[in-house]
Amino acid sequence: MSKLKRHGAAQLLTERLSDIDWEEIRGQLSTFGCVRLSQILSPEICDELSAMYPQNGRFRSHIHLARHGFGKGEYKYFNYPLPDTITTLRTNLYPALADIANRWNALMDIDIRYPAEHQNYLNRCHAAGQNKPTPLLLQYVEGDFNCLHQDLYGEQVFPLQVAFLLSEPDIDFTGGEFVMTEQRPRMQTRPEVVRLQKGDAVIFAVHHRPVQGTKGIYRVNMRHGVSKIRSGQRHTLGIIFHDSQ
Repeated sequence: MSKLKRHGAAQLLTERLSDIDWEEIRGQLSTFGCVRLSQILSPEICDELSAMYPQNGRFRSHIHLARHGFGKGEYKYFNYPLPDTITTLRTNLYPALADIANRWNALMDIDIRYPAEHQNYLNRCHAAGQNKPTPLLLQYVEGDFNCLHQDLYGEQVFPLQVAFLLSEPDIDFTGGEFVMTEQRPRMQTRPEVVRLQKGDAVIFAVHHRPVQGTKGIYRVNMRHGVSKIRSGQRHTLGIIFHDSQ
């Protein structure tokens, strides 16, 4: 991407992030535990991020899901310094999500509170020995899938994260839907399937969230994954706000 196009894409991204209706987002997250954001990333930014996958110098770690029993497919964790787009996403999405996280913790009687600025939260992570960046690029091809899981990397865990679809469904790949489950006490597990388009994002609970029951607020356990890729290739950008050990 040329410098002029990159500047225009960055400006468009900043404007798109500033237009998010956080009241609506808060309501959807409180009701379902996840919410879709439409067309946050431009096609140019999606393609630029996808093209980084073979550039090993940008990454600190390369994980093959099958080796760990996590599913089938692979992903790479970015190294610091992060690409500008990822820093912009982390910095601009975090404050509103921290406000939601603080409200959730208050409802669940969890004492942890998150600072208003992401750098201050990263300082807390680093003081706890969690110094490694966690944003990642995931790549799936035909037959790949990601088992239901939670992204917990240490003592410091930010309770919300965001995934961006970088590929075009039904053109670049088929299948590969984002899947989330909610394990409710003494009840059947509730599934949620979020169909994304290229450039869309999904915000979702990492570990647990508060739910209003007949006897007050209780916690439900959340997991997320990706269904089987039936054809083609799928790239996803994961934005995790805590760093890892």
